[in-house]
Amino acid sequence: MESWPLFDRLPSSGNSNSDLVLDRFLDYIKLKGLDLYPAQEEAILELLSGKNVILNTPTGSGKSLVALALHFQALAFGRKSIYTSPIKALVNEKFFALCRDFGPERVGMITGDATVNPNAPIICCTAEILMNDALRLGETAAIDDVIMDEFHYYADRERGVAWQVPLLTLQNTRFLLMSATLGDTAPFERALTELNTKDTVVVRSTERPVPLDFQYSEIPLHEAVSKLIAAGRAPIYLVSFTQRECAEEAQNFLSVDLCTKEEKKLIAENLHGFKFSSPYGKEFQKFLKHGMGIHHGGLLPKYRVLVEKLAQKGLLKIIFGTDTLGVGVNVPIRTVLLTKLCKYDGEKTTLLSVRDFQQISGRAGRKGYDNLGTVVVQAPEHIIENLRNEAKAAGDAKKMKKLVKRKPPEKGFLPYTKETFQKLVDGQPEALISRFKVTHAMLLQMLARPNEAGCRGMQLLIRKSHESENAKRKLGKTAFQLFRSLVERKIIEFKPLRVNVDLQEDFSLNHALSLYLLDTLKLLDPQSANYALDLLTLVESILENPDLILRKQLDRLKSEKMFELKAEGMEFDQRIEELEKLEYPKPNREFIYQTFNQFSAAHPWVGQENIRPKSIAREMIEGFYSFGEYIREYDLQRAEGLLLRYLSDVYKALVQNVPDEAQGDELYEISVYFGSMIRQIDSSLLEEWEKMRNPGLIANSPSDAPLATEAQPYDLTANAKAFTIMVRNEVFRVIKALSLRDYEEAALLLEVPGQPAVKSDELKSSLASYYETGHSRISIDQKARGSQYFQVIKTNDLAVWRIQQTRVDPEEHNDWLVEFEVSLGLSREADRVVLKLIKLGAI
Repeated sequence: MESWPLFDRLPSSGNSNSDLVLDRFLDYIKLKGLDLYPAQEEAILELLSGKNVILNTPTGSGKSLVALALHFQALAFGRKSIYTSPIKALVNEKFFALCRDFGPERVGMITGDATVNPNAPIICCTAEILMNDALRLGETAAIDDVIMDEFHYYADRERGVAWQVPLLTLQNTRFLLMSATLGDTAPFERALTELNTKDTVVVRSTERPVPLDFQYSEIPLHEAVSKLIAAGRAPIYLVSFTQRECAEEAQNFLSVDLCTKEEKKLIAENLHGFKFSSPYGKEFQKFLKHGMGIHHGGLLPKYRVLVEKLAQKGLLKIIFGTDTLGVGVNVPIRTVLLTKLCKYDGEKTTLLSVRDFQQISGRAGRKGYDNLGTVVVQAPEHIIENLRNEAKAAGDAKKMKKLVKRKPPEKGFLPYTKETFQKLVDGQPEALISRFKVTHAMLLQMLARPNEAGCRGMQLLIRKSHESENAKRKLGKTAFQLFRSLVERKIIEFKPLRVNVDLQEDFSLNHALSLYLLDTLKLLDPQSANYALDLLTLVESILENPDLILRKQLDRLKSEKMFELKAEGMEFDQRIEELEKLEYPKPNREFIYQTFNQFSAAHPWVGQENIRPKSIAREMIEGFYSFGEYIREYDLQRAEGLLLRYLSDVYKALVQNVPDEAQGDELYEISVYFGSMIRQIDSSLLEEWEKMRNPGLIANSPSDAPLATEAQPYDLTANAKAFTIMVRNEVFRVIKALSLRDYEEAALLLEVPGQPAVKSDELKSSLASYYETGHSRISIDQKARGSQYFQVIKTNDLAVWRIQQTRVDPEEHNDWLVEFEVSLGLSREADRVVLKLIKLGAI
């Protein structure tokens, strides 16, 4: 019989009271071997007495345990509780953890990616999902208790409204707001009590489980790190503000001997069996063996998890990462070292706010391991260099006179001093700023309420918003303009007032764009040779843009165009003007924009900027790229995780959003191709998604299970149909290389482990007679990829496949073929399709 630690401790039905609930929860705390901090104890007691609680305590002080107590209390009294967070990864993590405590059938999750068990008594969701419920249902929402984690996102410029709306509408709901950096909480205390008439208590503590020591460093970075390591202050999280800077700093530290021979041996033992098979893997492995890790969103998930696991074992001296570590990342560290106090925020370079600084600093110090955490901030590089030069010249008047001070960088830098640093250490987090706004989607959610309650509700929502009176007047005008546009488009009609479209319960922009996909794919011609590729382009158009990859595509186009225009003799200024007109590839752009304009006229809440035609997955299919080839093609080694996430989104959209009747053999092959590729590179993203779709899988998942398990690697030969598609694509990569007369590349693709390499000169010689006998070239278009030209020949040895691929030529002789052997065993070992060339010649 399965056991769920908290569910098993629930009082029997009808026998619940606050004292008994507290006793049972404390029994769970005892089971975990934990002791409650005073702030935790106070917050739990206030929640059990039915109050709203604002929990403002440092990072690492156990806010999650307080949230768990609220879920336990809610379930004991038959109430519905919701956990919400700004980040999907945190929602997923909390979902799995709650499933292990309460059992999967009692926990649900709703995000833009998946909906699991939405009627469960405990729900984990993103803030936008809760906002939609609050708008559509208001006081009738069957939501008893809400936990808003990382509540400082209330001030986020784009998403802050999602955190405010529930505080304006859910008057029958009790709230637990949690953050380490809240600033002035008085406005929220008033707002909560006015909303639900319950007392609101602020539980605040500045006492950290592990206190912090703050230092301002005016010595070079290498020296500062060496000094910290010598003083026993490793592991160090070295914070840069771009992924590129993280990699560059890691490269710089390869010249510093960080670990003893024994420590390096221990690291090597822990890396045994782990496959660093991606293009960045070799460099990443080099860093790890040196006692250093990198941790940011551009890495493959399995690499990030590996860094976390090695850090938890105390095997890494330095971890290089970005400031995103401040939100829910499981990397235990003793010291945080910030390379600077300014960063580019997407619009301009700014100094860190008190909130950002304290959020990052709060990660220092490991509970149970450290008595003290250390936070070090480096002075600006030019200041450090000037101080060093002045010290060298001290006492020599001539040298001091000749001394030329290094100037600060002209771009991407704002000056700061030790006084700036001290203000961040001593300062209180800035007050959270209201980011309320009105949109078509918000208006429609409100107007979908019965009995014309939506109009009054919208007026009241604006009136109650946390904006100034002047801002409220402007918001009222905006709401009226949006309302009028909906009436003009007959989305809303009077007498009675009603919305003429159905909005699903978990309505979101993701769903709206999926609806566009379903509407528009009906306009494609299934008989077209490009049907599958055009449908893939529609799928890509509804997904978020991976900006870095698109910039790389555009840079490539500009470089090629610049060379072309220069060859034509065009003047430099004119060339630059022409380059500015270029866009990254957008197949079928006119068709997509036209159909989307028609769609948005009928569904105005989707906005005009939300369709995003692009060609990444399509380019990979048309160019026969493997994951590694595409990474190398665009120099994306430091952003492998970005490409993997994007392809994972493409795959999930193909599986979830394209109906069976629109599927065909070619689209199925594309779907299987990307699914196999993703699993081969890093299966964790798809495994996590499949767990979300089937919560029962969580029952046997241990709480410390890694996201990517290297002990049981993905067997690419297990699914014969999927493996056949992989073989076919690998064969065509060879055909492509031969077509381009890139014989060295073809030879590389034909490498067989443990056997002599195929020589490029031999390939060239074998093809010489092909061109001498009237064949102009080898075709690699869609027609040439037809299944009639690819044949799998069964042999007596089931572990070896024989493959024949006819080479198609424009003259349609089609009288040459390439024959291969594929060993399933060798392919499993190499974790790739291994092709052995058997024949290259005429049929």
